[in-house]
Amino acid sequence: MADYQKLLEVAKAAAIDAGEKIIEIYESGDFSVEAKSDDSPLTKADKASHHAIVGYLEQTGLPILSEEGSAVAYEERKDWDLFWMIDPLDGTKEFIKKNGEFTVNIALIAKNTPVMGVVYTPVLKDLFWAVKGEGAFKNGSQISVNDKNLSDPQLKVVASRSHLNEETEQFMSRLTDPEIVSKGSSLKLLMVAEGEADLYPRYAPTMEWDTAAAQILVEEAGGAVNIANSSIPVTYNKENLLNPYFLVKGKL
Repeated sequence: MADYQKLLEVAKAAAIDAGEKIIEIYESGDFSVEAKSDDSPLTKADKASHHAIVGYLEQTGLPILSEEGSAVAYEERKDWDLFWMIDPLDGTKEFIKKNGEFTVNIALIAKNTPVMGVVYTPVLKDLFWAVKGEGAFKNGSQISVNDKNLSDPQLKVVASRSHLNEETEQFMSRLTDPEIVSKGSSLKLLMVAEGEADLYPRYAPTMEWDTAAAQILVEEAGGAVNIANSSIPVTYNKENLLNPYFLVKGKL
């Protein structure tokens, strides 16, 4: 049996170190959004974070699946019992806008389920973590979701004002005078986890590494990350690493 507490400490250290590497590039001066070469600061930040995290996680001897790493064939990874899934820098647009709403995400996946998650916000220096069965925490303090009813007025719904697609609008139309709150990257899931929002409908594409770490945080805070229009949790290490549409919710 893996020692989750020991693995958690490794993941925390990795996330913080990666965050520091990202900030060095983030604060290194203006950079061109148009720069598409492999040497653009954004790519540098992704890669610097990836290498920092891998340097820590390799010591655990567990396989690693990273957005910035080389692709691993499904034939190989389908037999993984326990592995790391990482998104070294989630929130590309936020990084470019310099609004600080980007994160480092490290998840531990057992079979198809997240059992540990660490999310770090390099600008705010907030460290979130959760281990299955042990609760969710922000900077050492336990966090929990809101306890609401779907019929309550003015539920806080995380959504992008500029990308309210038809499915999202249909979902919103069933609510009573909902309040839209906006946020970048995996922080959208964390808003639900810490009770800053009640719902996050995601009816647009995301990848598994975008959500894995934050999903266990939501679940350990008392909420759920379910496939849209179902009570089935989002699962991981599928042949196609694209997530289904999903709904993040507190106690509803």
